[in-house]
Formats: sequence, C-alpha cells, structure tokens
Amino acid sequence: MNKRKIIELDEGWDTIQTGINKLKKILDDHEEPQFKSDDYMRLYTTIYNMCTQRAPNDYSSQLHDKYKKAFEEYLTSTVLPSLSEKHDEFLLREFVRRWSNHKVMVRWLSRFFNYLDRYYLYRKNLSPLKEEGLVIFRNLVYDKLCSKVCAAALSLIDQEREGKQIDRTLLKNVVYIFVEVRMGGLEYYEKGFESSMIHETSEYYSRKASKWILEDSCPNYMLKAEECIQREHERVSHYLHASSEAKLIKNVQHQLLSVYQTQLLEKEHSGCRALLMDDKIDDLSRMYRLFSKVTKGLDPVSSVFMQHVTGEGIALVKQAEDAASNKKAEKRDVVGLQEQALKEAFEVFCNKAICGSYSAELLATFSDNILKKGGSEKLSDEAIEDTLKKVVKLLAYISDKDLFVEFYRKKLARRQLFDKSANVEHERSILTKLKQQCGGQFTSKMEGMLTDLALAKENQSHFTEYLANNTEVSPGIDLTVSVLTTGFWPTYKSADLNLPEEMVKCVEVFKGFYETKTKHRTLTWIYSLGTCNINGKFDAKTVELIVTTYQASALLLFNMSDRLSYQEIMTQLNLSDDDVVRILHSLSCAKYKILIKEPNTKTISPTDYFEFNSKFTDKMRRIKIPLPPVDEKKKVVEDVGKDRKYAIDAAIVCVMKSRKVLGHQQLVMECAEQLGHMFKPDVKAIKKRIEDLINREYLERDKDNANLFRYLA
Repeated sequence: MNKRKIIELDEGWDTIQTGINKLKKILDDHEEPQFKSDDYMRLYTTIYNMCTQRAPNDYSSQLHDKYKKAFEEYLTSTVLPSLSEKHDEFLLREFVRRWSNHKVMVRWLSRFFNYLDRYYLYRKNLSPLKEEGLVIFRNLVYDKLCSKVCAAALSLIDQEREGKQIDRTLLKNVVYIFVEVRMGGLEYYEKGFESSMIHETSEYYSRKASKWILEDSCPNYMLKAEECIQREHERVSHYLHASSEAKLIKNVQHQLLSVYQTQLLEKEHSGCRALLMDDKIDDLSRMYRLFSKVTKGLDPVSSVFMQHVTGEGIALVKQAEDAASNKKAEKRDVVGLQEQALKEAFEVFCNKAICGSYSAELLATFSDNILKKGGSEKLSDEAIEDTLKKVVKLLAYISDKDLFVEFYRKKLARRQLFDKSANVEHERSILTKLKQQCGGQFTSKMEGMLTDLALAKENQSHFTEYLANNTEVSPGIDLTVSVLTTGFWPTYKSADLNLPEEMVKCVEVFKGFYETKTKHRTLTWIYSLGTCNINGKFDAKTVELIVTTYQASALLLFNMSDRLSYQEIMTQLNLSDDDVVRILHSLSCAKYKILIKEPNTKTISPTDYFEFNSKFTDKMRRIKIPLPPVDEKKKVVEDVGKDRKYAIDAAIVCVMKSRKVLGHQQLVMECAEQLGHMFKPDVKAIKKRIEDLINREYLERDKDNANLFRYLA
C-alpha cells in the first residue's frame, strides 16, 4: 500500500487559511461564492490528516493554537476598528452584526476542526472549540466595549420613555448579547447591563416623580404611575431578560409610590380622604392596585380609610343628635327622641357596605374568629363572653339579620364538622343570647346543629360497638361517620364520586350498620366534607398525608397507574371540571407537590399529564394538604335572596289572611313591618311578590280600584 503523503504544518495551514479567508470575505459582504461540499471536505480532510499523522508530524496542538490566533487576528484587525469608530445606535447595529458574524464564524470553523474537537481536546480535557471561540470575542471585544454599548442601549431606553419610537428588535438583540457571551449565564448580563439599567431607571423616575408630585392631583399622579409601571412590564416582554422584571418593577414602584406616598395620600382636595368623601371608586381602586404591590403600602391607606369610616359614623350620630335636640317637644320626651335618633343613626352607620362586604358578613366573620381554635383574638373566657354580648347587641342594628344567620351558620358548620370550635360552651352561650334577642326561630337550626353533632358522636360509639361484635364486617380501615339531619345544616354539593375500592367497602359496612338502627331514613353521602389520612410511601420516607376524600380518591388512582392524563383522572373520579382542577392544583401546583405535572406550569389544563412524585420529601412526618378555598359569599347571598322571596310571600299571605281586604300602600307597610325583624325588604320586591301571588290566585285585585287587594280563601 502507498504511504499517505505527510502534510507539513505550513503547507496544511496555507490550505486552511485559504478557507478562513473565504469565510471572512463572505461575512464582510464581499462578492464571494458560498462554501460547497467539496470546499468543506477539503478543509476537513486536511485537518483530519494533520491530526492523525504520526509524531513528530501530529500537528493537533499547533492547529489548536492557530485556531485561536485566527480569531484573535480577525477580531483585532477588522472587528475592533469597525466598532471603535461608531457611536450610539450605529455602534449597537455594528455590535449586533459583528456578534452575529462571529457566531457564524465559530460555527463554521468548529465544523472544519471537528476532528480536533472530538479527539484531541476531549483527550486533553480542554474546552470545546465553540466555547473557546466565544471566550475570545468576550476577552478581545466585549470587555473593551461593554460600557460603551451599555450606555448606548440605555440611551435608547431613555428615548423610548420620553415617547420616541425606537428599534426594539435591535435593543433586544443587543441586550441578549450580554447573556450569550456568558453562554447562557446571567453574570455578565447582571453586571454589565442590568445594574446600570436599574440605576438609570431609578434616576429617571426620581426626577419625574419629584416634578409630578408638585404639579399633579393625586388621581392624575396615580394614572401616570400606573401607566409607567405598565410600560416597564412591556419593556421586559419586548427586549429585557425576564429575570429583570421583579427588580425593575420594585425599583420603579419605590421611586413613584413609596418615596412620595405620604404626600400623595395627604394632597389637599385630591388625596385619599377627598377620594373617599367623593366616592371616587375608580381612583380608589387604582390606589389599592398600586399600593397593594408595595411592601406595607396599604398600611397608610387603611389608616386613612379607618379614620374616614369612623368620622362618617360619628357625623351621622351627631347629625341625629342635633335633629333630636332641635325638635320642639316636651321636656319629658327629649331623652326618648334622642335615644330613637341615636338608634336610627347607628343603624345607618352599621349597615353601610365596607369594601364590597356586608356588615352582616363582617360580623359573622368576626364571631368566627373569636370562637374557632387558633383565632387571631387570644382572649380569656370572661373576655370572650363580654365580646359575644357586644356582638349580639351590635346585631340589633344590622338590618340584614337573615344574611348574618346564613353566614354564621356556614361558619358554625365548618367549626363543628372539622373540630375547629375552641369551646362548645361559648358556642351555646352566643346562641342563647341570640335566641333571647331575636327569638327561637332565629337560632333553631343552629341549636339543632349542635344537638345533631352530639347525637352523631353517640352514633359513632354504637358503630364502634357494632364492629367489635361483628368482626366479619370489618371495613378494613379506621372509619368515622357523622350522621346529620339535612334540615339543620347548610346545603352542600353531593357529587357521584367514584370512590376507591377501599372506601366503597367502608360505605357498605356503615350502611349495613345503619339499617340495623332504622329503615325509614335515607343516607346521602357528602364526600366533599370528608377527610382521609393516607400514607404516602416516598423514596426518602413515608409521610402521612391529611387530605380530603376527593384528594385521597385522586391519589389512590396512582396505585394502579404510573402516569395519568387530566381526562383520565376526571373520567375515573366522575367529577366536574371545577372539582378536578381544584384537586389537581392542590396536589401538583401548591406548597406540597405530591404529583408531578407536565408541563410544569402553575395552572391546570385539560391537556396535562400527572405522575406520582416519588422524590417528594418534607421535614414533617405528617402534613395537611388543603384544597384551594372557594368563595361562598355569592352563593350565600343568592340563597338568602331565594329565602326572602318565600318570606315575603308568607308575610303577604299572613297579612291578607287576617285583613281580607287591604290597600296597596297599607299592605306594603304591614308586610315590611312584619319582616323587619329579619331584613329590610325592598318595596319593589314586595310589589313583585304581590303580582306573583295574584298570578297564583292567592290574591285578586279589585276590579274598580287597582290599588285594593282581596284575599282568596
């Protein structure tokens, strides 16, 4: 066989240099034909042969040095001069062009020197050629021009903030060079660009804010601030790195909001107090949106709001006092008039909606906080009793007592069902006080709930005895069931959940026991209120998980399958979309990620897939995984609205049954008076119910007088 001709270093490098020169001409926009496959193969083969020749003709090390020198020579002789003579936007365009060309050059030369990369550098444990090519640009070009490029980029951003149109694509390309020169790391971006950008942003908005706070009203200032913050968000999405968003926005909020918050809120004729006085809802909403994003930003706002509400209440009471004092009445009646006026004023004050919340709801929530375990109010038994007296006294001034009852009953149910009540004696005490003030009908259902739960515990004891005496019907796991009377408790959604086999057996065993007690009652299972303790066997250790029945049913599906889609889980559980989303969100997107979700996002969608997270661990041996809360306010208000229709109907029929014939105005007045102990009915609602009762032939309108009604027996 013929020996392969030895390629000497100078001879071989001349061939390689010809190829490099051709590439330079192409990159510098000279009229040069593109590389053909023959050109590529000639260069690749030359380098391959020079690297595989026997010593002393193995030129791998020398070629490695010449590879780096080729870049250094081109960057020093061509690239740096072309950049040093340009400024501002022209510098940025040239910088982007040269960086783009350099990446092309690195990519092509890495192909030519592929054999050197794969074998020589790999054996010597040296950096890959692509990485070396980028590092050379960083050392020779980036380090020298970084400050100048950064200043030019910041100048463009400043121009855009002043309303000028700029080339956002150019700016994005420049900014991302700061990331690319570190090969994806953010160190150069943060030090070379971001820190200066945030400093310049701070200076810019400091100047703007100091001018606006003197010239603009509070609403106009907030409009400008909100617009500026929104535009900074847009800047991040258009050309800044996503990691800058939080730092940038926090800085802008500090300069526009935190620094001048006191001056802004206290502006005469337009500050927070003025906005509250004039019911400027849009401006107040904007104020809430802006300052809720600032650390402790709402504290001063809430302080002003509290002073406003207090002042309004005092003014209403004072107004009533003055009205009573001005009435010409006998001396013995003045005290009575003043007391009546104070009561009426206090009713107006107490029934004003606060931030979209009903006074009845707030009072029920406050009571719940007093009565539940771990409430924020840490009071002695005597202090709790005293507070409960005040709650009941305050309720006398609340017009929507039926709304209070429904909110209170919902919260009482949760305290009782989930063992959250701090003291059952306090629970009975407030019901006694409510009963004395509002009547037995007011508290009958809630008293029934407490009695019901006591009977349920007794029933559970009987069930335990039943299991002990009938070992052949064991449910296999510990089971506690609370049997409650439907009429006493709030209504809960009853879903046809497909229970796991273990739970189905529990249900059947309890049914068998209950049938030995009575055959005349039907059990309806409310799985949405159930809780389960299950063992999660993870790689690190076993963790006891306290979950709802819904969550447990979903988790147990993964005993049979390693991977399940959203649709498969929904089908196997037989639950609605809303329920499945809440379950899967709590198990894969919240604090405890028991399931791994694909894709790894913060929201649940029908195309997601889920796997059991065997790598999960926690410092605790026992953890509780809550479901996302559901806002029940809307449903409570709707339920009370429906009940009010029935109450108005009953009041109209009751009045007409006793009076037989009655005029329209008198009927409305007597109906309102009869219902006043529970709620203040709307006159339009009463009129509507009268028309409905006429259609249903409970009443009839007099033929000669349309404002006269007769009761139809």
